[in-house]
Amino acid sequence: MTSAASTPRRRARVRAPELIGKGGWLNTGGTELSLADLRGKIVIADFWTFCCINCLHVLDELRELEEKHRDTVVIIGVHSPKFVHEADHQAVVDAVERYEVHHPVLDDPELVTWKQYAVRAWPTLVVIDPEGYVVAQHAGEGHAHAIERLVEELEAEHEAKGTLRRGDGPYVAPEPEATHLRFPGKAVVLGNGNFLVSDSTRHQLVEIAPDGESVVRRIGSGERGFGPEAFSEPQGLALLPDGKVVVADTVNHALRVFDPESGAVETVAGTGRQWWQGSPTAGPAREVDLSSPWDVAWWQDRVWIAMAGVHQLWTWDPATGTVEAAAGTTNEGLVDGPAAEAWFAQPSGLAAAGDRLWIADSETSALRWIDTEGTVHTAVGTGLFDFGHRDGAAGHALLQHPLGVTALPDGSVAVCDTYNHALRRFDPATGQVSTLATDLREPSDAVLDGEEIVVVESARHRLTRLRLPEEAVRVDAVAHRTQRAATEVAGGALRLDVVFRAPTGQKLDTRYGPSTRLLVSSTPPELLAEGAGAGTDLFRELRLADGAGSGVLHVSAMAASCDDDPENEYPACHVHQQDWGVPVTVAAGGVSRLALVLAGMDDGDEGEGEGV
Repeated sequence: MTSAASTPRRRARVRAPELIGKGGWLNTGGTELSLADLRGKIVIADFWTFCCINCLHVLDELRELEEKHRDTVVIIGVHSPKFVHEADHQAVVDAVERYEVHHPVLDDPELVTWKQYAVRAWPTLVVIDPEGYVVAQHAGEGHAHAIERLVEELEAEHEAKGTLRRGDGPYVAPEPEATHLRFPGKAVVLGNGNFLVSDSTRHQLVEIAPDGESVVRRIGSGERGFGPEAFSEPQGLALLPDGKVVVADTVNHALRVFDPESGAVETVAGTGRQWWQGSPTAGPAREVDLSSPWDVAWWQDRVWIAMAGVHQLWTWDPATGTVEAAAGTTNEGLVDGPAAEAWFAQPSGLAAAGDRLWIADSETSALRWIDTEGTVHTAVGTGLFDFGHRDGAAGHALLQHPLGVTALPDGSVAVCDTYNHALRRFDPATGQVSTLATDLREPSDAVLDGEEIVVVESARHRLTRLRLPEEAVRVDAVAHRTQRAATEVAGGALRLDVVFRAPTGQKLDTRYGPSTRLLVSSTPPELLAEGAGAGTDLFRELRLADGAGSGVLHVSAMAASCDDDPENEYPACHVHQQDWGVPVTVAAGGVSRLALVLAGMDDGDEGEGEGV
């Protein structure tokens, strides 16, 4: 459902529900906040979860707005977990520091506030005016420009009414802790036997002696930036044949090369801008945008890139100085097959092993691999909503949001099973999954050092050396599904509407054809009898298969809008996009219409009768 930007904004007087979370408040100095405490401020509630790359993108999008309007705007992060580990309060505390969240955060482990606001996707932004009424809702990324325009309107309106309260917000910075590393991401062994570690939260690389503790030197200023002396949350590291190290400079959306001999840092791929749908996917490496590269590996004479931000694998060829998308469609999910047709979900770890490139596909809690023919396979994992800690046959075993994978000498692979705080092992020869070690704190990578394996314990801020055991540790099996409640739908026909209203001052960009795109699929595929596939309308008549019980509808929507200024020959244009995974259950009395808000005001006549 779309409308032109010229349509007058209709602000429904919808009172914002209270902000409630069993986990309490962070970044407030111990103060419990209520909406009454925030009256007079423009509040932006950011519904996020720390596993979600799109949520991390939005955190970065909001930094400039947060600084520019700090005397009128209060951003409230509402942490709404997907994985069991994300409901652990200490994990939320760690994530808030790890990603430099400089505003109050409500820890809502039971999704109480999520449900009250009828949120359906991570991330979702809800704007509340100074009088406590909801005025806008946006799902997905790319809305910072529209929200800033709305903030400026609200500032002017409520300044005139006398209902705007300027001044400092309720944010209180926590006390910093002194550690050699702070939420390190990945590691590699240098030619001199030292470890090079991406010290992600401090925006540096750190060279550490073989003892795993003594700091030899730090590379980078330690301040977030993009230049010869600066990184922004670097993650993946890989040795090149010439001894240099390629670095996934994640939040700079770039690849850098570090020379251990000279200490020089060079940008070799990326522009510093985030890739959006419609941007080039191949070309000169310094001219093509990237999106949150999370890990890198040297394989088949190229650097392979786990492009977490767009759910793909890309490659950088140092010989030609070019990059290109190598596998994945940008749709989020678990689909095997030819590289161009495969689906990934936030690939975050890579390891080369002969004729296979192993992949930690974090959001599907899966271990996957691509062969030299370009075919993608899944070894462990079933989809976006199934996870746990269970050993045994690969088809039965479960992981929980793994971020790292390491090839072992015997042909097996070690998996940093991050949210299970464990190191796991998959043996392709037997098809079995076992547990090598437990009681690690958010392991994110591991490297071999002789007969030992050195694990990056990200949330303990250290490297931990383990002896590779001959027998795996036995653990009790645990299986989980995401706690998001399924939407009850009527059997048969189901109308899908993606609600999008071009922000004030913008209009749909139809200069080069349709400005919207909708892609629908399901897990299992047989859930949908009709309606799967791609189209340009933001609505779709679906039909559930006879006898369907439950499953997940996967919906991906994109809309492009441009500034509506006839005098401007080159108006600024903006892309709004979001993927939803909506668990559904067929039930008597279920809804026959499913509405998902991409951008606009959820004013009651667009939704399903729940929430705001």
